[in-house]
Amino acid sequence: MYPDSPPPGLVIWLTGLSGAGKSTIAGALNHELGKAGIGCFVLDGDDIRSGLNSDLGFSAPDRMENVRRIAHVARLLSSRGQVVVVAAITPSQVTRALAKGIVGQMFREVFVDTPIAVCEARDPKGLYRKARSGALKAFTGVSDIYERPTSPDLVLCTHASSIAEETQKLLALISVQINSDTSASASTLSPTSD
Repeated sequence: MYPDSPPPGLVIWLTGLSGAGKSTIAGALNHELGKAGIGCFVLDGDDIRSGLNSDLGFSAPDRMENVRRIAHVARLLSSRGQVVVVAAITPSQVTRALAKGIVGQMFREVFVDTPIAVCEARDPKGLYRKARSGALKAFTGVSDIYERPTSPDLVLCTHASSIAEETQKLLALISVQINSDTSASASTLSPTSD
């Protein structure tokens, strides 16, 4: 006889420009969920592109395939009760709709809404500088379009609030789902003071 199915997980899909703070928020959320004893797995777009998706470029079909693969991995992990945090630019409505279609009802779109000027000032990988000089082609936000989400589940503004404050907003979003699915106490994901 098979054991009972685990409670359904959740996929938090962080979308936004390069340098918006997606990976930083994903790491902070992973830390907070770990402290609360909640299983979490981060799928960072850069990490995925250097391994599983290293065969893909940045053409429109390759971007779709990148998102398709990430979404399938996220769905598999969430089906085992994990909170999966995806940090990937996912620049178009079509790619985000593809991800949502694969993941299903456990998909939560979170827009990390950071102005391009702030992202360029941060430029942690020097990518904006390369894109502005022409050394990097089809770079989202500079030479390729980023379509803002029209109805995300949550909007985070890392330029206006601290990472800790934005992480608490995500915890509140997750808490509603986790608590309704597992009847966990509301205190499990209550904001922390540290």
